[in-house]
Parts: sequence; C-alpha cells; structure tokens
Amino acid sequence: MKSRIGRKFEDLKRCNEKALIPYITCGDPDMQTTIRLVLGLEKVGVAIVELGIPYSDPLADGPVIQRASQRALRNHINIDNIFDMISKLREQSEIPLIFLVYYNSVFRYGIDRFLENCVKNGIDGLVIPDLPLEERQCLYEQMNAYPLDLIPMVAPTSEERIKEIVQMGSGFVYCISSKGVTGARSSFDDNLISFMEKVKKYSTIPTVIGFGISSEEAVKKLKGLSDGLIVGSSIIEKIEAGIQKGKIEENVFEFTKQLQEALKNE
Repeated sequence: MKSRIGRKFEDLKRCNEKALIPYITCGDPDMQTTIRLVLGLEKVGVAIVELGIPYSDPLADGPVIQRASQRALRNHINIDNIFDMISKLREQSEIPLIFLVYYNSVFRYGIDRFLENCVKNGIDGLVIPDLPLEERQCLYEQMNAYPLDLIPMVAPTSEERIKEIVQMGSGFVYCISSKGVTGARSSFDDNLISFMEKVKKYSTIPTVIGFGISSEEAVKKLKGLSDGLIVGSSIIEKIEAGIQKGKIEENVFEFTKQLQEALKNE
C-alpha cells in the first residue's frame, strides 16, 4: 500500500501539479501555533508539511532555523510532547507529515520506540540529514517493518554515491540545491540542471529540491527541474517577524499563497 506521501505525488502527477513543502520547527514558538500553522498550510493547498524536531546542534541548518530550534528548546519542547502534538493534529488533518530529525535524537530516544511512535501518531516519513550512507542501510532495513518513508538526501557533492543513496529510500528524493547549510539564496549552483538529471536517471521516486528557495522568482526558476520544492528558512523568517508583531499565521499563509501561485503551471 502506498504511503500518504506516495499517494500525494500520484495525485499531483495526475493533475500536472508540483508539490510545495513548507518546513516549520515543532514548538516554534509553541505547540498550539505549530498545529494552527499546519492546518492553515493545508487549507492554503501545500502538498506536505516538513516538521523539524528541535536539536541543539543542527549541522545542516543555517542561523534562521537554528534560532527556531533554540526558541523551541527554551520552551522545553521534547520528542514526547511533539508526538502528543502530532496525535492532536491527526484528529483534524490527513495531510502528509514528515519529520526532519537528527540521528542522535532518534538514537537517544530509542530507534524502535521512535519508529513505533511515528507510526502510532501519524508521521509518514523521515529526513535524517546527518545519517551516513553506511548507517542509512542499517536503518533502511530496520524500517522495512514500519510503514514509513526514509527520504534520501543527495547533494551536488554526492557525485558517484547518488545511485546508491537514492536506491535506499522511498517517498521522494530530497535534492539539496547547492553546497552549505539552509538559508535564503539569490543564486543556485550552476550545475543544478545536470545534477537533477543525474538524480532522475537513478531514481524511481519523485524528486524535490530544497535549501535556499526563498521567493516567487526562485520557485518559478526551479519548478521545472523537479516534482516539488521545499521552503524552510523563509517560512521561519515569517514566523520570527510574526512573533514580534503578533501576526505569525497571517505572515506565513500570505507568503505561502504567493509561492503556491508561482508554482502553478503557466
């Protein structure tokens, strides 16, 4: 049986549409806001929501998402109350949800316990940015017992390992647009087109581009290269501005609507 993620991409393909996947950090600034943001993003029409589990040393994340993690951690957000939040969210929504989580968090929580709670509470997939290829194989095999997608991440620097990486994953391939950490960019790697062609050559699942997508212009530029786009830091910036002015949801939803419009086929 296809996962929610797989079914969503099939639906989008039938309608000749692309996936917009916003990223938000769980508990930034609090759990109730996270729930309202996910429900509102679903109404705006996003395909999937990526939820970051706050972590004290997020190596793949730039300063914007690091600040979001710090705000959440100051509120004593932990994995157990995140699962509680997901359970409440699932009472109101069937939108595909994926966790971005660092492997140390999973390991310390207990791998089987973590996977069981993902399934129990309604998480559909995992993105683990610091999971080496060798350990990925072990986790991929372990996850065969769970209806969860282990979403592979590839970057232009992956080179000859791309084939091996994408074959150990499901849901979609998370394609990193350029070198470095997350954060808004005004330009992208000159080799992005050839990189995406190489990924598609080896992948049997949809491809999605992330890192640095921050504007309608970037969406229009990149939407033809993949099946979807992930937007993270720019969403978090809207949350930050909204915290100060009391307009978190208004900021996020207005911005996301603009991105959705830019993603439509012309």
